Amino acid sequence: MTGDSPGPRPAESDAVSEGLAQSVARLRRALRRGARLADPGNPLTVTQLELLATLADVPRAGPDELARLLRMRQDRVTAMVSRLCGKDMIRQEAGGPDGRTVHLTVTDTGWRSVQAWQATNAAVLHLALAGLPERQRKALTSAIPALAALASAVDRLGGGPEPPSDRPAPSLPASSCCVRQDVTDGRRCQGPALSPGSRGCRRT
Repeated sequence: MTGDSPGPRPAESDAVSEGLAQSVARLRRALRRGARLADPGNPLTVTQLELLATLADVPRAGPDELARLLRMRQDRVTAMVSRLCGKDMIRQEAGGPDGRTVHLTVTDTGWRSVQAWQATNAAVLHLALAGLPERQRKALTSAIPALAALASAVDRLGGGPEPPSDRPAPSLPASSCCVRQDVTDGRRCQGPALSPGSRGCRRT
């Protein structure tokens, strides 16, 4: 006998995995809908934003590496990169001995788009959390480290990125920020103006 605690039984482990998979998928769909309702004027698709966020984590990646990380066909990634380059959100640089290797980096415009998208998601979650009982909010807060570790473990299984890039993200200029009233204590903070019945953000 060892002092190690026994792991979960197979049936229990399967139930946890299935429950997590269903909950994560449902949360992902809900966040997509909530972000679109909160910022209906965003010109980028969620897939384009996810590509930008992935490239921010893995700077100077090529289209082939992005396709692998995003689990997408390379021709689709190449087409999205071309469109985002046209919007000045991605910059292409030639590299390699023959100059045929392509390195991609997120521009400041692209970084601001990623920041705004992340702020929108955070504001949607903030409003949703405010409507939950305190017991559930505390349980979710306690689970954050475990969820982060789970995300890293899943990334490693798929050969995904390690910790995000340490490049400092530029701050959003005041003209492009939204201001909302904090739903719990009335403080003002950056992010979409989300409230029951809100149709989007209120520009400053």
